[in-house]
Amino acid sequence: MSALAPTLQAFFTDRLTRQKDASPNTVAAYRDTWKLLLAYAATCTGQAPSQLDIGDLDVRLIGGFLDHLQHERGNSASTRNARLAAIRSLFRFAALHHPEHAADIERVLAIPTKRTDTRLISYLTDPEIDAMLAAPDPTTWFGRRDHALLLLAVQTGLRASELLGLRCGDLQLSTGAYVACHGKGRKQRTTPLTATTVAVLRPWRAERDGQPDDPLFPTRRRTFMSRDALERRIARHVAHAASTCPSLNAKTVTAHVLRHTAAMRLLHAGVDTSVIALWLGHENAETTQVYLHADMALKERAINRTTPPNTIPGRYQPDDAILTFLDSL
Repeated sequence: MSALAPTLQAFFTDRLTRQKDASPNTVAAYRDTWKLLLAYAATCTGQAPSQLDIGDLDVRLIGGFLDHLQHERGNSASTRNARLAAIRSLFRFAALHHPEHAADIERVLAIPTKRTDTRLISYLTDPEIDAMLAAPDPTTWFGRRDHALLLLAVQTGLRASELLGLRCGDLQLSTGAYVACHGKGRKQRTTPLTATTVAVLRPWRAERDGQPDDPLFPTRRRTFMSRDALERRIARHVAHAASTCPSLNAKTVTAHVLRHTAAMRLLHAGVDTSVIALWLGHENAETTQVYLHADMALKERAINRTTPPNTIPGRYQPDDAILTFLDSL
């Protein structure tokens, strides 16, 4: 067996899990990256993944893999950079245990990240929110579950992983109602709930009738929903809502778009961006500035407060030719 296989195993079991105590999402992201890379390397070299050595994963192969992600798999530059970060992490670990491959490792670590474009975020307007929330069938168990889930997502702005990880005991629906979640970066945070959201969640939790550690929004088998299942449910309800709100046809609505929607609703209500950052669980308040760029209403209010330049409106009209001639005499 080559040096790569035991290094890879030690990286996941010792470095990530025991030493760094990485979150399950981080471990899964790194795992998926290396599954893709090893499959690509096996295709290029004709060797089984267990037979590959560290030297086989040279800078040329890694570069080809990154191009493969973008041009053949259709991944964005951001996804490419995330995959590269996972590769770098293992190579930095390998450099400590296999100095004989130092030259190859150094070249791989020198691969630069790609610059990415900053795009305006997408979010839903109030009529689009109303149409989406009205889409689930209230006469079915799944419809009532999805309605409660979508309303909670739009009001709180929880991440998809935070929504899916909610348990029945995370809801506090008495005075000062809130939902507690285990957020990104292992942060615990609580988000207050409006009276409307409480009025929907209270009967849902009673119908759910689960123990405090049971999932709040379970599947048919009473297990936690997957991310794919959540996105499919959102897409289904948005497609149904588009029949009454055609503007939804022009938008790709995901769980993260619902998170953006919650942030924009707070911004339109005049909430300071630093408070929105705390609400969303952003580690850096500057991350929240993206919502300012997307808020045209805020920009319009700003321009209305400025003094317009002193200029003459209308199109340019040249002087009459004969008058111009007389003026030149």
